[in-house]
Order: sequence, then C-alpha cells, then structure tokens
Amino acid sequence: MTTTTTPAATAPPAPTSPLNASRTLATAARVLRQLRHDPRTIALMILVPCLMLFLLRYVFDGNPRTFDNIGASLLGIFPLITMFLVTSIATLRERTSGTLERLLAMPLGKGDLIAGYALAFGTLAIIQSALATGLALWFLGLDVTGSPWLLLLVALLDALLGTALGLFVSAFAASEFQAVQFMPAVIFPQILLCGLFTPRDKMHPVLEAVSNALPMSYAVDGMNEVLQHTDMTAAFVRDALIVAGCALLVLALGAATLRRRTP
Repeated sequence: MTTTTTPAATAPPAPTSPLNASRTLATAARVLRQLRHDPRTIALMILVPCLMLFLLRYVFDGNPRTFDNIGASLLGIFPLITMFLVTSIATLRERTSGTLERLLAMPLGKGDLIAGYALAFGTLAIIQSALATGLALWFLGLDVTGSPWLLLLVALLDALLGTALGLFVSAFAASEFQAVQFMPAVIFPQILLCGLFTPRDKMHPVLEAVSNALPMSYAVDGMNEVLQHTDMTAAFVRDALIVAGCALLVLALGAATLRRRTP
C-alpha cells in the first residue's frame, strides 16, 4: 500500500518588529559609510550653512545690529534647508537604484530604515549645528542674551526637522529633479511666513493662521526667545517641543508612505 505524504505547509516569515535597535544602527552605519565616500555631500551639509552665515555677516558689515536680529533665525533656517535637500535626494537615489527594494526584502522594517536614516543624518546635523553655532557666536560676533546651548538646541532641532521633511517628500518624487522641486512648495512658504521678514502678528490674518501651523515659525520664535531672554522661558520650551514633535510626526509619516521603488 502506497502512502502519499503531504508536504508540510511553509510557515510564513515571522513579522519583524516595528523598530529594532540593531537593525536601525546597522542602517545608520551603512548610510554613514556611503556618505564618507561622497565629500561633496558632506561639504554641502556641514560647510554651506557656515558659509552662508559668514557671507550674511559681512553683507551687513555696516550695520551689525541687523545681523544680530536675523542671524539667530537663519542659524536654524540654513541647516533645515540643506538637510532637506540632501536627505530627500539621498533617499530617492536609494529607491531608484533598487537598493531600497533589496533592503526591504530583508528582515528590515520601514521604521528601521527611516530611523536609521534619521540617525545617520542626525549625526551630521549635530556636527553641522555645532559648527554653525560656534562660528556665529565666537567668530562672527552674534550677540545673544540667552545661553548658546539653547541656540544650539534649536539649530539641531531645525536640522532634524529638515531631515524628517526630506525623508517624507522623497516618497512622492520620481527623480532627483522632482525632489528639488519640492523645495518651493515645502520650504519657501515657511521662510516667507515664519516671521523672519515681519512679525507674524502683523501679517494678514489668514497668513498668520497659516504661519501658526508651520513648524519653522516656532523654530524662529524659539531662536528669538534665546535672543531676547537670559533664562529659558516657557515660550521657548513650547516652541522647542513643537519643532521636535513635528519632526517625529513627519518621520512617522515618512515610514508610513515609504515605497520600495519608484514606479
């Protein structure tokens, strides 16, 4: 009598946890190794904000008080812009080259990937913010009333926000050119409405309401708090928490919208 054996059902792969420390660290290390071989990208992220601050200081050489008024705000805006550009293009390049598809075929969740990228670029953001803050305060003579450490904190939060926004918008771009095109849509309105050019309460009520929903507005408000007060104020804490919360929210949205490849 011949017996027929039924092949055992193949068990589905075990689901990966939403976020794993070892996988996140491995992803961050891989990104940093790639960036190490791309000196132009490193120069863009670390040196360009310093160069912009240097130029701005001597544009207002005849009126140093103007640099004091806007230099602190731009200390946060410049890192946000550069981190947005570099992160969006780097993430898009991973997807269009097929690297992202191969990575996500492994036991690597979207949360691990986004957190790894955020950690890698966040490390560079720390270096970038520290250099820009040190240059502005101790070489260019930026005069602030509050603690330089609070200024550095807001600059770092701004850079991390730029990283989060870059990771998020990269999911909607099909080419590097399209990634750059997101800057006028995502960054420029925030620059115009953040209070850099005129106080937000002097704007049209509709524009003021829009500015209240934009994270860069709170970054500039936080910088102004450091500029005007010797101690940490409740308003500064609120502004810093809003910027940090927006960065975390955008990172979560980036993980939810991450695609394996560009169609």
